[in-house]
Amino acid sequence: MPRSKLDHHVVVIGAGFGGLQTVRGLKGADAGITLIDQRNHHLFQPLLYQVATTILATSEIAWPIRSLFRDRKEVTTLLARVDGVDTAARLVRLGDGSTVSYDTLVITTGARHAYFGHDEWEEFAPGLKTLEDATTIRRRLLLAFERAEREPDPQARRALLTFGVIGAGPTGVELAGIIAELAKRTLWPEFRNIDTRDARILLIEAGPRVLSAFPEELSAYAARALEQRGVDLLLGAAVSDCSDEGLTVGETFIPCRTAVWAAGVAASPASTWLGIEGDRAGRVPVRPDLSVAAHRDIFVIGDTASVKAPDGSIVPGIAPAAKQQGAYVARTIRNRISGKPSSGPFRYRHQGNLATIGKNSAVVHMGRLKLRGRLAWWVWGVAHIFFLIGTRSRTAVAWSWLWTYLAGQHSARLITQGPALQSEGSAQRAADQTTDGVRAAEQRVEK
Repeated sequence: MPRSKLDHHVVVIGAGFGGLQTVRGLKGADAGITLIDQRNHHLFQPLLYQVATTILATSEIAWPIRSLFRDRKEVTTLLARVDGVDTAARLVRLGDGSTVSYDTLVITTGARHAYFGHDEWEEFAPGLKTLEDATTIRRRLLLAFERAEREPDPQARRALLTFGVIGAGPTGVELAGIIAELAKRTLWPEFRNIDTRDARILLIEAGPRVLSAFPEELSAYAARALEQRGVDLLLGAAVSDCSDEGLTVGETFIPCRTAVWAAGVAASPASTWLGIEGDRAGRVPVRPDLSVAAHRDIFVIGDTASVKAPDGSIVPGIAPAAKQQGAYVARTIRNRISGKPSSGPFRYRHQGNLATIGKNSAVVHMGRLKLRGRLAWWVWGVAHIFFLIGTRSRTAVAWSWLWTYLAGQHSARLITQGPALQSEGSAQRAADQTTDGVRAAEQRVEK
């Protein structure tokens, strides 16, 4: 595959926050850039759970990559799957057998959910990392209520109206809170044979408290706010089995037909591509300048990298960290191309932790600042809208949130991805596991 006509060619694998920030930071540099991603869109992952819980539509949190760089003639975008890297020949191997050469390579391929050795659980408790994941979860949530409406058996109906969220980090807390609001505030006037307010929402956490990365007082507030919304907290108990019929928490089986996994992540196979041993989560250890040992021309950033902060802790895999790393790597590459000295090691500036529990309820921790309740909810909303790409996206999300706030209605309650009236067992799974062609059509982002 031909490379850029410019002397130095930078290949960026992954169009997440780190990848986009790297490409933006290289604007005006004497380099050609090839950006490779297996999807045609950049995804604003922090709001992905709002697609899964029917608040936002897919097109409100995702944008075509090509449109983002349409005015950057030095940027070539490739829709392709990466299968490996030949570090000796400086080649990126693509899924169709072709290759792309590089002078500098930046790998920022993100992470997927990890099931701690039980990958078979993914079929019954999908994680939340992609648009496909979000629409699958949305489908299962809405179908559970539809099937409960037609289910005459009380025990089967109870299982259909039990929702399990596994993992009480920010994603798990946000999912549980919004599912509770959906069931107990939004849907109940629309059904005749069931009362959706009877739904049971479980938040299951192996640790002793929710939001363990937050100060204890904010964690305690989040727990109280969840319970006030009708969420049952199962703390200090790990899931030991997961099936189509329900969850086993410790030694207790709970009939539960809809579960969501938010308990752990594993990095992409970048360490395997590079022949480097990853850490426990599969992340690639990097040097202080975010390059890989023995490969000065390769940088790894974002969720794919294991980056040590000055105090020895690992930099968290969150969007602000990936954006800071992308900006740093772009500066480093520019300095190398122009012959300038290095700007020193990467230093992460933590900008705080935010999590929302539901309408008018959130927690914010920024240094000495600790907020909770309605004010924190507004701070959380403003921060997320500020980081969205493009005026149109900010306006669309702000309008959706305003409508939800004023009317109490969720605007994206569509059951998609195949026939809605499949009944049980394998039919349910067949509807969720649609063909690649149907998935591609469903997830195509508006141009």
